Amino acid sequence: MRYFLTLIFAFAFITPAGATDIQEVTSGSGITAWLVEEHSIPIVSIDIMFRGGTSIEPSDKHGATLLMTGLLEEGAGQYDATGFMEATEAQAARFSFNATRDAITISATVLKENLNPSMDLLRLALREPSFDDAAFERVREQVNSVIRSDETKPRSIATAFFRSAAFGDHPYARSTEGTLESVAALTPQDMRDVHQTALVRDGIVVGVVGDITPDELRQLLDNLFAGMPQSGTASIPFADVAASGDVETIDFPSPQSVAIFGHEGIMRDDPDYIPAYVMNHILGSGFTSRLNQEIREKRGLTYGVGSYLLPYDRGALYMGSIASANDKIAEAVDLIEAEWVRMASDGVTPEELDAAQKYLTGSYSLRFDSNGAIAGILTGLQFSGLPIDYVLTRNAAVNAVTVEDINRVAKRILQPDQLRIVVVGQPEGL
Repeated sequence: MRYFLTLIFAFAFITPAGATDIQEVTSGSGITAWLVEEHSIPIVSIDIMFRGGTSIEPSDKHGATLLMTGLLEEGAGQYDATGFMEATEAQAARFSFNATRDAITISATVLKENLNPSMDLLRLALREPSFDDAAFERVREQVNSVIRSDETKPRSIATAFFRSAAFGDHPYARSTEGTLESVAALTPQDMRDVHQTALVRDGIVVGVVGDITPDELRQLLDNLFAGMPQSGTASIPFADVAASGDVETIDFPSPQSVAIFGHEGIMRDDPDYIPAYVMNHILGSGFTSRLNQEIREKRGLTYGVGSYLLPYDRGALYMGSIASANDKIAEAVDLIEAEWVRMASDGVTPEELDAAQKYLTGSYSLRFDSNGAIAGILTGLQFSGLPIDYVLTRNAAVNAVTVEDINRVAKRILQPDQLRIVVVGQPEGL
């Protein structure tokens, strides 16, 4: 039975064409969800986002949100941690809970025949978590293990330094896990306090895919979120990204160095986001990108280099990373800076744009590879404020980008003189 259920979950997907038939469903209590009906497989996938995330937690409770989220399935209602796990397995349900800087995310994949009892369990996890002492100490130690591990990883060290330097005293400068000191100071009561302010009805975003009708979904939404506080989510200011233009090194004993680089980026709701997205694909995303060709393919300085747009809810970065041998990293850094300048000054060629558009439009359907993935896409679109027909219009928007669009946007958002580069290792020549 368990093997059979694993196969169902593994192959529960619908076609991209079906994923475009999105309905907006509003429950009697006012909760809105986007729904893709697919009745050929008896599976329902639900993706939920609560706006706020770790960035809204009090500064003296750093790490509380992630720790609280990790405790949601460690006992709830009448169940202790073991009992909740056994009840979930008995329903063949899968739940996951996570916290990012901008949201708390919950995902569920359940059998249609077990939908109601599975949702009863999820409601207990959301509304009646136990936060008992034993589970609290166990999950806290798991978080501490992650923090200790990050302190030994050059990439994590570089990223933490970059965030601190770029965001200053803004909440985005902090890690999501907290520090050993801040996590040690947390208590089960802190978990209860954060729970009441983080999981509220205002700002809920829901995506649902699978064997469920709109009427069934309306009832599910009202039952799942019944009794939840209406509001409580604090707001944070927009982030100012500090300019730099420096190469900063942190000594760390390692045979290779890791570099994190970037500067201020572009928000997702910016009209120039799609041209910027296509531009970045040409500059630093994928095998054929300029950074990969110049640094890896032509010179063999790294196994991988890349750049990416990183828009948050209240700010944006344009980031990249590379790892290279200590005696090669200086040359790699020089090439990154040179490609940043070349893109900003010279833009792209028609041939590069054509290849990027073919790849980006052709590969888009690969994102719709499971019900769970599609449910996540639905919540992501809503969270970003994109229209319900975005799945239908996205490829046309990519194909509408011109060389002139990219060249204009490259001059606007690329800032070679403000490109901060943080290198962790024992680099030679920097």
